[in-house]
Amino acid sequence: MTDGTTEAQRKVASLVKGQRFAMLTTVDADGTFASRPMAMQEVEFDGDLWFFSEGESRKVSQIHLHPDVNVTVSSNDTWVSLNGRAEVVQDDAQKRRLWNKAVEAWFPDGPDSPRIALIKVHAEAAEYWDTPGGRVATLLSLAKAKATGRPYSGGENEQVEL
Repeated sequence: MTDGTTEAQRKVASLVKGQRFAMLTTVDADGTFASRPMAMQEVEFDGDLWFFSEGESRKVSQIHLHPDVNVTVSSNDTWVSLNGRAEVVQDDAQKRRLWNKAVEAWFPDGPDSPRIALIKVHAEAAEYWDTPGGRVATLLSLAKAKATGRPYSGGENEQVEL
């Protein structure tokens, strides 16, 4: 995101902030989609997301072939879908900056291990669904829609260019 950040862009950043896990979807050589859970690294969301990966993994090969990816994050009352371009980064200084105890559980050789790669996703667009109040508010809105015969309208949905 740029310095001219819009309110919608700030909303996406606030929904992504604090999320620990995401689903990263890549495209295989035959055009099929492959999704897997990934731990997001705790950095301020500025349009970029960072992940640690095994450097020789299938997802890294897929990113080299097709850098367009999707990342989804969700909580009990929020869903965010981010479309962007991924790149595989070999930057030891950045690995050390992002390193934490959780990553060490996956990669016990430490941040300087040559088998570790970073995946940087630069988000270009997002769509979010936010239902303030969580499940209780959603259930009440669904019950109200059923009782009144009016469509469910219990949340905020917006598409955002990043």
